[in-house]
Amino acid sequence: MTLGGNHDRLMSDINVTPFVDVMLVLLVIFMVTAPMMIQGVNVTLPEATAEPLPSEQEQLILTIDRDHRIFINDFEVTLDGLPEKLLTILQGRPEREVYLKADKEISYGLVVQVMSAVKDAGVEKLGMVTNPSTSEEKNSGSKVKS
Repeated sequence: MTLGGNHDRLMSDINVTPFVDVMLVLLVIFMVTAPMMIQGVNVTLPEATAEPLPSEQEQLILTIDRDHRIFINDFEVTLDGLPEKLLTILQGRPEREVYLKADKEISYGLVVQVMSAVKDAGVEKLGMVTNPSTSEEKNSGSKVKS
């Protein structure tokens, strides 16, 4: 790419092929590992015949697992600290709405205690999350509002 007799001249074009190769490899790596990073709390939900409710935005989900641990989405909290945490979270939200997922093996008394703590936090709507009882809707859980 030299013109004339000047052999000391440098090439000023940037070779982007290695950059594109690296970016494609990173893209493939992130596409493969992203589904593995999704975590949640394993809960065996009770079954109900209610229809699923449509949802436009991400919901605040309160979960009680088999070991009586309480989670707000994926973050563990104590029963005593639950109203305080919910108040902090719900300050910026226009709708004060929470969905409760409880393992079917835990006692009803704990569920009532958690529901009381949720109401103490000023939550206006408390929904219960269940699994559909029909075999057609295996993939999605249905939400029933109270």
